[in-house]
Parts: sequence; C-alpha cells; structure tokens
Amino acid sequence: MMLVVSYETIRRWGKKFGPEYVRRLRHKSPRTTDIWHLDEVVISMAGRKQWLWRAVDQKGCVLDEIVQGRRNTKAAKRLLARLMKKQGMAPKRIITDKLLSYGAARRQVMPRVEHWSHKGLNNRVENSHLPLRKWERMM
Repeated sequence: MMLVVSYETIRRWGKKFGPEYVRRLRHKSPRTTDIWHLDEVVISMAGRKQWLWRAVDQKGCVLDEIVQGRRNTKAAKRLLARLMKKQGMAPKRIITDKLLSYGAARRQVMPRVEHWSHKGLNNRVENSHLPLRKWERMM
C-alpha cells in the first residue's frame, strides 16, 4: 500500500502539531538536585527604570523572568515564590550575586536551601542577559 502526501499536508501537520511537540521536548521535569542561578538587571521601559529578575538552571535554561520596579527583599521574595510555584519544588542550591535581598528572601521562602553568593559563580545567568543587552544597544 502506498500513501501519497502533499507538501501542503506536511506543512499543515507541522503547524498543528509542531508547537505541542516542541513544548514536550523542551519541558524538563524539576529535580531536587537542580541549581538555580538568580540575577537582576536594570532595563528602561517607557523611559522608566525597571528591574528584570531572571532565574536560570544549571544547564542555562531560563526558568522564569519577572519585571519589577524595585530591587529589594520583597521583589526577591516574589521571584522565589513564583519560581517555587512554577517548578513545584525547591532546588538544592541557589547561586546569586552579592545583593543581600536574596539572602533575606531565601530565609523566608526556602530556609533549607543552600545559598552561595560569590562574584564568579553567577556567570551562567550573566551570560543569559547578553541577548537582551545586544537588543538594547541596537535600540
């Protein structure tokens, strides 16, 4: 038996089933051995200074992004709570820059999680900001 399929049918199948297939491929089940890298960067939106908070896992996949007007403990706590809700479990360790708000927020939201804060450790999330910075320079 021979089945003849046109290129238009393949295109329609790709359009219909492609996004779901890609979503399943990209979906990674969270593990308790995960390491989260957290960082914030200042951006300008409509002429106002905003903070883009970003969380990246140990493989460099962006877990979550949130834009907030402040850079304080309340903002860090909101990011951590949102991450916990989205991921469903706490990580083994979080790695941040030296912003003290992360430590205060971590003690409230996930007290049993290790927290490393050192200048060179957070390069994974710093590199995830590069495309944003390139776009910003072009603007």
